[in-house]
Amino acid sequence: MTLLPERDASRPAAQPDNVASTRTIRVVIADDHAVVRRGLRQVLDTEEGLEVVAEASDLDSARRYVRGHHPDVLVLDLNLPEGLSLGAIPEIRTEWPETQIVVLTMQNEPAYAREALGAGALGYVLKEAAESELVEAVRRAADGDTYLNPRLGARVAAEPPPGPPDDLSEREVEVLRMIALGHTNAEIAQELFLSIRTVETHRAHIQQKLRLGSRSELVRYALDRGLVGT
Repeated sequence: MTLLPERDASRPAAQPDNVASTRTIRVVIADDHAVVRRGLRQVLDTEEGLEVVAEASDLDSARRYVRGHHPDVLVLDLNLPEGLSLGAIPEIRTEWPETQIVVLTMQNEPAYAREALGAGALGYVLKEAAESELVEAVRRAADGDTYLNPRLGARVAAEPPPGPPDDLSEREVEVLRMIALGHTNAEIAQELFLSIRTVETHRAHIQQKLRLGSRSELVRYALDRGLVGT
């Protein structure tokens, strides 16, 4: 009779090769419509390996839940009560780099998708296709991959990005966009990693090039040129 050697109790037993990963992708949903949040939660929670850990109705609560739950993915509505959420994407990615962002929106213009992905989002899903595409977008984002609505992706590829308007530099366009979104010079400086003096210089150059004096004129110009949402 052959005796088998005793297993060292201090070493974990080997797992079979066919045992699936038990990783759960934790998700925070940010949308200002309760019925939309309920629908999204139902879609995500019924998928194996996905768990909605919090629902936010505005940007402040979205930030709070990301800070408290450290989710793998934040599903972020592009239009929240505070306004367009594009400006919050780089901030959230900088402060909580472990949380990836999937934008959920009705905006089907290539410029919005291009800007959202450029700001650091990994997914861009249209609400009209959310049920069929959101799960894939969330899974890809959690793995560090990008997802873009296929039809919109074709339009993004077909339409070259517009150049800076009226001889503004790309940095000046960034500053102008943030001015139009209501940010102060100090907030712009913090967001773009510039000094306040540099932001003031950019602002002066913008006003000189556009021959505009007041903030309201700058906001109207940015809206007319499609630099921010209406």
